[in-house]
Amino acid sequence: MLTGNALRDQLRKYAELAVKVGVNLQPGQHLVIGYGIRQVLPEHVEFARMLTEVGYEAGAKFVHVDWGDEWWVRETILRGDLETFKSRARHQVEWVQRLADEGAVYLALPATDPDLFAGIDPKQVTAFLNAQAEIFRPFNDKRTNDEYAWSLMSAPTQAWADKVFPELPPEQRLDALWNDILICSRADGPDPVGAWREHLENLKKRAKWLTDLRIRRLHYRAPGTDLTVGLPETHYWAAASNQTPQRVAFVANIPTEEVYTVPLREGVEGTVSSTMPLNHNGSLIEGIRLRFEKGKIVETTATRGEEALRHIVETDEGSRYLGEISLVPVDSPISQRGRLFYNTLFDENASCHLAIGNAYPLIEGGRDLDRAAWRAAGLNQSLVHVDFMVGSDRMDIDAETRSGETVPIFRSGRWATSV
Repeated sequence: MLTGNALRDQLRKYAELAVKVGVNLQPGQHLVIGYGIRQVLPEHVEFARMLTEVGYEAGAKFVHVDWGDEWWVRETILRGDLETFKSRARHQVEWVQRLADEGAVYLALPATDPDLFAGIDPKQVTAFLNAQAEIFRPFNDKRTNDEYAWSLMSAPTQAWADKVFPELPPEQRLDALWNDILICSRADGPDPVGAWREHLENLKKRAKWLTDLRIRRLHYRAPGTDLTVGLPETHYWAAASNQTPQRVAFVANIPTEEVYTVPLREGVEGTVSSTMPLNHNGSLIEGIRLRFEKGKIVETTATRGEEALRHIVETDEGSRYLGEISLVPVDSPISQRGRLFYNTLFDENASCHLAIGNAYPLIEGGRDLDRAAWRAAGLNQSLVHVDFMVGSDRMDIDAETRSGETVPIFRSGRWATSV
């Protein structure tokens, strides 16, 4: 396990990965580190300084670090005035949108204490976070459309490390989580930037193979799961690398092991069961089971956190439908760590997953569609986008192509075909 100066040297390479591959900063751009609810936490001071230094070395016009404190978030949700919170969010979104109009790139470091909202009524948490999401919706719609470069990475906090490594002495947990983050992010070697370029090419090949199959629907089979997912006729599969309208590539999630696409809004039928716990807004949800009819979630149960799950599904009309399907083999580096990270950025890359809520417009011409035309194109809209994990080494997935052929996609949780 890396510690001390060796760890700091590797974190410098991780910072370079964030700037050069994650947001792919171009000379003269603003670099925004932290925004909205994803502000930079006090525990990330040293890493934020590294990012700032690397950003300026890469030619940033200005590096903005938006500092926050998640205990402040907890206490404000518990005791603060909702209308004042909304007013504050309006000022925040004006700032981030103005910078976006000037060509800024956005980097966030999600690392919330998994138990941050323990003891607070989930309705109260949902009211505050959904209010902010609604105010940020125009900005996030542009993010969904890749109108500017953005990336999510992570850095540990003591509370998060305590949750993931309770078996270790407290003084070792933070370094242990840093080491796992570096391994999962393919940033533990001598050249993370080079490693990522190779990784991106492999994911692109897999996405192209799936796109070229012209899949009509996918059939998922596993214990507790028998689900068919229809796909729009002109859908395509995406991997880690996105592009801005100026054709500048960036990587939205580091780590990422997925290839993903958009389901047909009303084309999902059957039952699916989760295979990993979901930590959402401080609530741990386990044993998720959803039943779909014509795309709509008509039955919702969980062995733990069922009320929190209902709050997700009942957010708005679109939160009763799926917005993303993602394929991840069980031999991914994150899965091989063999632990729950209590952080969706990592946990979703250990397993095939589905997302409740808002879609990515992964159909031909989808990024040019006005939101009013999404429904007719089979795309779902919602205030939320919540991933939950469904993959395991007991899952098989078959594709029915538009030519009527059946093609094995996954067998026992792994790709059935090499590309």
